[in-house]
Amino acid sequence: MKKFHTLLLYLYAVVLSAQVDQSYYLSETHDYNPDIPTPQSILGYEVGAWHVSHDRLVQYMTALAAASDRISIENRGYTFERRPLLLLTITSPKNHQRLDEIKTQHRRLTEPGSETLDLSKMPAVLYQGFSIHGNEPSGSNAGLLAAYHLAASNDPETLALLDEVVVLFDPSFNPDGLQRFSYWANTNRSMNLNPDNNDREYSEVWPGGRTNHYWFDLNRDWLPTQLPESQARIKTYIDWMPNVLTDHHEMGTNSSFFFQPGIPDRVNPLTPDMNQKLTQEIGKYHAAAFDKLGSLYYSEEDYDDFFYGKGSTYPDINGSIGILFEQASSRGHLQNSDNGVLTFPFTIRNQLTAAFSTLKAVKSLRVSLLEYMKSFYQIAASEAAKSKQKTLVFGNPKDPGSAYEMARVMKRHGIELHQINKGANINGVFYPETSSYVVPLNQKKNKLIEAMFAIQTRFKDSLFYDISAWSFPHAFNQNYSYLNDSKSMGAAIAQLEKPKGSVSAKASYAYLFEGHSYYTPKALHALLDKGIRVKVSMLPFVREGIRYDYGTYMVPIQNQALDVDALHKLMQTVAEENALSVLGVDGGATEGIDLGSRNFRPVNLPKIALLVGDGVRSYDAGEIWHLMDTRYEIPITKIDVRDLGQTDLSDYTHFILPATYGRGLNAYADKLKNFAQNGGTIIGYRSALSWLNQNKLIELKFKTTERIATNIRFDQRSLYRGAEEIGGAIFNTKIDRSHPINFGIHGANLPVFKNTDLFLEPQPNSYDNPILYTNNPLINGYISKENLEVLKNTSFFQSNRLGRGKVIVFTDNTNFRAFWYGTNRLLANAIFHANLF
Repeated sequence: MKKFHTLLLYLYAVVLSAQVDQSYYLSETHDYNPDIPTPQSILGYEVGAWHVSHDRLVQYMTALAAASDRISIENRGYTFERRPLLLLTITSPKNHQRLDEIKTQHRRLTEPGSETLDLSKMPAVLYQGFSIHGNEPSGSNAGLLAAYHLAASNDPETLALLDEVVVLFDPSFNPDGLQRFSYWANTNRSMNLNPDNNDREYSEVWPGGRTNHYWFDLNRDWLPTQLPESQARIKTYIDWMPNVLTDHHEMGTNSSFFFQPGIPDRVNPLTPDMNQKLTQEIGKYHAAAFDKLGSLYYSEEDYDDFFYGKGSTYPDINGSIGILFEQASSRGHLQNSDNGVLTFPFTIRNQLTAAFSTLKAVKSLRVSLLEYMKSFYQIAASEAAKSKQKTLVFGNPKDPGSAYEMARVMKRHGIELHQINKGANINGVFYPETSSYVVPLNQKKNKLIEAMFAIQTRFKDSLFYDISAWSFPHAFNQNYSYLNDSKSMGAAIAQLEKPKGSVSAKASYAYLFEGHSYYTPKALHALLDKGIRVKVSMLPFVREGIRYDYGTYMVPIQNQALDVDALHKLMQTVAEENALSVLGVDGGATEGIDLGSRNFRPVNLPKIALLVGDGVRSYDAGEIWHLMDTRYEIPITKIDVRDLGQTDLSDYTHFILPATYGRGLNAYADKLKNFAQNGGTIIGYRSALSWLNQNKLIELKFKTTERIATNIRFDQRSLYRGAEEIGGAIFNTKIDRSHPINFGIHGANLPVFKNTDLFLEPQPNSYDNPILYTNNPLINGYISKENLEVLKNTSFFQSNRLGRGKVIVFTDNTNFRAFWYGTNRLLANAIFHANLF
């Protein structure tokens, strides 16, 4: 009998998924305007029968906006794959007529004088965003129906809502990922739907649809804003300052539905208590809607509100309420789960329910939400006025490029920046005019500034859903100081300008430039790619009263591919584009090594291969691809694991092995060993170190700790294990600046990001340990006492010769999420200078 009922449920689910119509999602009692196109009328199928591709989603949203006076549509930019980043603004026609006025008045909530506003007459602003992970598609598919309902419904409740709420509707946070996943799900769909979890439909090919073009998780980029999708939505966010932002996701197939609040003990201490109280109030609307629907749900578990780089937490430091939704994923059209057969339409209906309950909550709590935002900024302003600290200065005395890149991030978030009055020594650190910025702390974004610079090493809870530290001056390797006055503050910066370099004069002997600019690797490749010979100094020297550091580059005039005039013109272009201060000299004598010394070593043009595919962590590979392609403009060949056996590696000088998992590479150990023995350089990251060590490509000694749980109950075991993980924290290293791996890095210490439990014993010879964790390494974030003790004085980097080549390893990621600018240079040095150590 039980098998019979199971069969009936299965057959019902198959029929439902294949034949669902709009009545499954939307009440038939609603009065819908027949002149507004339904999704089915444009797409040619009912929502949920197929996965909407991004191009079809754009088609429908464009048609909807053209038919409705409740919707305006705009394209805010493009993804890397040139897909539009659409935004629909949905509200009543009368609100549309005065939209600029509403926006201006709404922003006044964040400014002095907000106490005069009449909140009872102001609309609330809601930002609804869908499917930031492309393979979590129920959000964007639900968005089709939510937008239709708001455009077409003549129900009195909907009409009243549109008068009181302005909806910023972002139908696809991640167009490239959604397109990639929809292709996979649709091309593997059977006409007779099959819920078998082993079916190919539910197992995407690498890298999957979660990420964007360069394989980044866009839901970690709200604060770093390194990617075009993030930059577009943050511009919208800053322009409007919404009261609530919702972020629709999916989770494991055997789960149910989650909505915030998350785990109470894991809320960032900078988030006000009222934020969580309002989140709980909004949660009551979700609970009531799901109770009525009969769908399982939960809250206050699994997810947290700590890292401000996620869509559901970024609003929390901006006077808004961020809401995360997580729906159990069908990952295709129909899949078995612990809760029965999970259909794609069912997941869409749950997401639609959450979208509607949010709208209802925002309308009902409108005045409370407006009051909260006003109060948030009033309190922040009062605290700033009372604080002894008035300004903050940051910069890098040798590198205007990295300081500029950090300033760009701050400007994207609407943070006010000023020039520094004049170069000054502050707390023993020199801040030059050319590469320093002053941040007034008595500004409306002072809480966000605090979040970007905050240091925390003690926590209520030792578990984190994401990273525990992200302080921007450490990520960008900037000096910074808090000041009790505004004496250093110069003119406000309305528009940031990228720093430009220059050439002092046309040289008859050589050109010299230090390697401190962030853009130096791009400059090197630009010169080498033109056939220009470049050399690098192994020792410092003095020329014309200027001290040149380790790793200074020299371009000799003689025996070049270009004549003197053409070379000068090229040097001018390269210097200007890459913020280089180039000295043109007419002789080779210096104080120290002369320019003809053997201590100037040649720099060679690299040809780089990057391993991708099954068994490779796509995030890590994508970060390297993005760095080389978009910042350094260095070509990089992506070689799939499945093609490695047939690929002639002798064409390449470097082979980069990102973090890997599984045993798929074992068959190619000898091939990679031969590559290095014949003169190639292998660069390995993170978990690749264990593979390289096991296959005897490099000899590494790992430090480990024995952990034995005592007085830990069975129901506490996951908490105990989680507390021993290094989820992501910032640590201090001491560096040997004479070693080529550190060329161009200013200062005796380098902050690094760590999220692995790899601990390397140092090499016996001190000169083989150019980057060591200090004896007191923790700068920011969480690490257990046991792991901290093991980490002290271990190696971040090692290299060994293998035949005529070399194997170089980093225990952790030097390119983390595209915003760890401070350590990007380490990979570039491993590429350009591996022959020097």
